Amino acid sequence: MRQEAARATPQDLERSDAERSDSDRPDPSDAPVRPAPLRPRDAATLILLDRSRKRLKVLMGRRHAGLAFMGGKFVFPGGRIEPSDRQMPVAGALSQRADDALRAKLPRAPHHLGRSLALAAIRETYEETGLLIGTRDYGPPESAPEGAWQAFREAGVMPDLEALHLVARAITPPKRVRRFDTRFFAVDRKAVAMERPGIVGPDAELTELAWVDLTAARKLDLPRITRVILDDLEAAAEAGFPPYRPIPFYFERHGKGVREEI
Repeated sequence: MRQEAARATPQDLERSDAERSDSDRPDPSDAPVRPAPLRPRDAATLILLDRSRKRLKVLMGRRHAGLAFMGGKFVFPGGRIEPSDRQMPVAGALSQRADDALRAKLPRAPHHLGRSLALAAIRETYEETGLLIGTRDYGPPESAPEGAWQAFREAGVMPDLEALHLVARAITPPKRVRRFDTRFFAVDRKAVAMERPGIVGPDAELTELAWVDLTAARKLDLPRITRVILDDLEAAAEAGFPPYRPIPFYFERHGKGVREEI
């Protein structure tokens, strides 16, 4: 007579599961861990304009090829805010419209954010190109923070924020080695009060500088956002930088690029 196979009861199943060795069980730590996205850091860029001839020209610099972020690309000088940027005296203030736009869409923006961003753009331009943006009409600032700002005091140059035009804002998309919330300013070449030689070179952050018209600029090896900003710059310059024009704001949402106006 054939015997029927014994059927496992629910209790047997629970018992056999409990008797498994730890090596047989799935380890929660084996699940892939997604790194938290980098938080964008406040930064500013300065576009120097030469409008002395029929064709508008801009100053662009090639980043050192060995840099992890945009190595070898042509860019506008710029970088992130530093604490000293809040403390530097200035000769002229940003317009109220520009200051409001710089703090727009930020829930707890400090009142000094716009001023700090504009000064960061000027300081970074000096550090990367040797150009001091400002005026000598008022003499040297009575005091200046340590570091790059001391060069302005020694040269008798006061940064002049009134000469700056806000062009655009852009946030670096996620999954990049660096992320910045960058504000793009423009200023006329006439605002250069002094130039310190020897800053640009083969071992520096910028290995070369070039004054190029917009057609030539678009043919350079540029980051994607720089090409977009060139279009915004051209439109703003042709209109004469009207103070109440909408400021484009670029960022990524759910993997798609977004353009808003502020």
